[in-house]
Amino acid sequence: MNKDQVKGTMKEAAGKVQEKTGELTGNQTQQVKGASKQVEGNVQKAYGDAKETLKH
Repeated sequence: MNKDQVKGTMKEAAGKVQEKTGELTGNQTQQVKGASKQVEGNVQKAYGDAKETLKH
């Protein structure tokens, strides 16, 4: 695993927590920010996956 895969996974997890917290508290801003962070994490993880694939 490279650093982009790790950071992407962490951002995705943090985004899920943030989105769920927003749902529980009724805060739409936090829900949107959490969803956005998940997308950002997915993109970074995919980039890291691609880097790993090119190494092999």
